[in-house]
Amino acid sequence: MSLKRRNFIGLGAIAASGGLLSSLNSCSSENQNESTAVPAAVKSMSADAVPISNAERLERVAKAQRLLTENKIGALILDCGTSMVYFTGVQWWPSERTMIAIIPAKGEVKYVCPAFEEARLREQITIGKEVYAWQEDESPYKLIVSALKDAGVASGDVGVEERTRFFIVDGIRRESPGVNIVSGDPVTIPCRIIKSPAEIKLMQTATDITLTAIKNSVAQLKEGMSQSVLASIIMKAQNDLGGSADFALCLFGKASAFPHGTREPQLLKKGDIVLMDCGCNVHGYNSDVTRTIVFGAEPTKRQEEIWNLEKQAQAAGFAAAKIGSTGDAVDAAARKVVTDAGFGPGYKLPGIPHRTGHGIGMDGHEWGNMVKGNMQPLEAGMCFSIEPTIAIVGEFGVRFEDCVYMTAEGPKWFSKPGKSIQEPFG
Repeated sequence: MSLKRRNFIGLGAIAASGGLLSSLNSCSSENQNESTAVPAAVKSMSADAVPISNAERLERVAKAQRLLTENKIGALILDCGTSMVYFTGVQWWPSERTMIAIIPAKGEVKYVCPAFEEARLREQITIGKEVYAWQEDESPYKLIVSALKDAGVASGDVGVEERTRFFIVDGIRRESPGVNIVSGDPVTIPCRIIKSPAEIKLMQTATDITLTAIKNSVAQLKEGMSQSVLASIIMKAQNDLGGSADFALCLFGKASAFPHGTREPQLLKKGDIVLMDCGCNVHGYNSDVTRTIVFGAEPTKRQEEIWNLEKQAQAAGFAAAKIGSTGDAVDAAARKVVTDAGFGPGYKLPGIPHRTGHGIGMDGHEWGNMVKGNMQPLEAGMCFSIEPTIAIVGEFGVRFEDCVYMTAEGPKWFSKPGKSIQEPFG
């Protein structure tokens, strides 16, 4: 995917058709009543998946504290969300009531939360133990300042994780003018962008589930089916296979030329391009896989040519992903194949309308984009997609999306690309 997946579908909902929820009424009653179950012989693929351990989270906190010291930042403030889970394991809904975690450069992690929620928070805490509880008529920001002072941070730089909401940052600033609020990126990005073997294993399981779900669902394609019916089949399959289904974007025919679809309803016809961009979550780690096929007929010469060109572009991006190379180089290599074939240049259509890839991990889209201008060297442990979509408005689009993880020897596929338009699953 090229944009935030939350634009398409929420957990457990019917998947989006062209980026908007679409009525199942657009499909025939036969298609609506068809079974969407994974074959009974298929069992959960995540039964042996091991969640991230508390010991690994403690190592993450220790790394964050080293980076805080190196960057002369007194503490890191984490709002509710992915980074809080990453470092502490605490999962909390980001309501209007401030609840934050503080990682000081020295000392234990501290928490600030509503007093009536303290007992519930303590049920989750495994890292740190000190909780500063504020009553409904009190300022949480005064308590945050107190917690910082108790950690030895009365002035100087304090980092905030990038998704920390403004009202929290503003409240801290007003209560502690001696504290200089800075970006926490120098701490959070180096921690989260490098995945451990345990993280990569969870992402592999999630990828295996999504690829199997897509493959099984292709067998259920029927003429007259709507995009949303196919999406719901894939979502259910991902759940049945042991994942927590996150999204399924399914596009037919001309709609496939819009990377995130069109609001115009589409019903499946023989000879249509079918693009399926899907993902799930296993113990907090994501997959993101796209396959493009032709339904019910031999592909046309044009379809096969573009399919093969996309395959060549993806392979060029993979070949460029070497240790010490850059996201800029990966994007340039994939894009060159397509522009050399007469498309583009740049993001011009027909051609590749967006970056070649994005980072992936606990969030479906993370730091480490394969895009022009990203000169950060690739390191072992980085994970990202390679998906140089070819969009030809008025005809169709083709996208292969497979993610890789970097090793000392170079990139390794989470999901192997298809062999040909006739063998899209290898």
